[in-house]
Amino acid sequence: MLTTASALAQTPPPADPAPATPRETIEGELSQDRTVIAIPALATPQVATVAGLRTDSLGRQIAEVIAADLERSGLYAPLGPGSVRAITMGEVRAPRFADWQARNAENVVHGFVQASGTGGFVVGCYLYDTQLGSELVRQGFEIQPADWRRAAHKCADAIYSRLSGEAPFFDSRVAYIAESGPKGNRIKRLAIMDSDGGNHRFITNGQALAISPRFSPDYKKIVYVSYLNDRVRVFIYDIASGSQKLVTESGNATFAPRWSPDGRQILFSMAVGGNTDIYRVSADGGTPVRLTNAPGIDVGGSFSPDGRKIVFESDRSGSQQIYTMNIDGSDQRRISFGGGRYATPEWSPRGDLIAFTRIGGGEFRVGVMTPSGGGVRLLTNSWQDEAPTWSPNGRVIQFFRTSPGRDGKSSLWQVDLTGVNLRRLPTPQDGSDPSWGPVLP
Repeated sequence: MLTTASALAQTPPPADPAPATPRETIEGELSQDRTVIAIPALATPQVATVAGLRTDSLGRQIAEVIAADLERSGLYAPLGPGSVRAITMGEVRAPRFADWQARNAENVVHGFVQASGTGGFVVGCYLYDTQLGSELVRQGFEIQPADWRRAAHKCADAIYSRLSGEAPFFDSRVAYIAESGPKGNRIKRLAIMDSDGGNHRFITNGQALAISPRFSPDYKKIVYVSYLNDRVRVFIYDIASGSQKLVTESGNATFAPRWSPDGRQILFSMAVGGNTDIYRVSADGGTPVRLTNAPGIDVGGSFSPDGRKIVFESDRSGSQQIYTMNIDGSDQRRISFGGGRYATPEWSPRGDLIAFTRIGGGEFRVGVMTPSGGGVRLLTNSWQDEAPTWSPNGRVIQFFRTSPGRDGKSSLWQVDLTGVNLRRLPTPQDGSDPSWGPVLP
């Protein structure tokens, strides 16, 4: 549990300053001119130990996560607690701005950690402009010991949003398929983790093959496909209770389940009689409704954020291409016309772009286009990058990459819309088919 703390209300906050103007290029993409931000370890008024966590050590760990979050956004050059001096409690509300100006830091993050007296911690987080000497962000949280990383992510989100003008995305989770074993006999387990790879947890035990996970819009559930012998089932897994609910079952190949924005419908694809079509079914189960009937293979992609459209892939034209249609299956039209094949489309949560995998020249590359098919840009340039999924704010894309060779390994990666800020996410096993969920409440 993470709740807003009242500890920061002792002094009235200043009037809300005007939102910062995002630094953008003329193409509208975020600039690579990185802002230097100093992030010393959070101070503590008195060292205390709660659930095996010392407040002084926790202050450093939280600062390290904040620094790592901001660094992987691609916009900031953090000076983390390992490269700057520690601060005292007195400096939390009265920074020594000259010190940070001397380090060329445009902003500085101060904060504190203290025992709450109720078995948890109170975490305070402040962002200052070192040149103006002004406070930009003030947040506080009362947390249980297990939630300390969430407090760090929330602080990083507040800083990122204030400085960039963009919606937050650090305090979110990723579901993916953890893979192990030989390539011809892979064990595939459903797993979830924080957006930076922390708090990793396996959901299924690997007895059944799990594929295609997707978080529900309210973050409480995950829909996925389970293959066990000849039984193909779409399950909804309840994260809090650990229980599962069967949505639909078939002896036919079934894959790519996707939630509607309101969480009431599930989109999926199923092969029947040599033809693969897209179906829609209630999240409570029932009789699926077929949305496509063209000869060939139609695979569901995702709903538009307003729930009115569906983007999907089809080979009805002779090769895999991207199409859109209304949610009742009407007005099916092709939108991809570039060279190569196009697959795995996913609509941005902002509604302005569709991410996809382009297959051509023996390579799989992740790119984006507008909903009308224009503005095609490829963001990666490796041997096999595929299955993009969007960050909650629509500025970063996660995908999985497979290395060449018979024993090729799969791993999870992120890239922002500039195509420059590329990084691998840590996972305990090989990873594929990621699904990035919304920001946690």
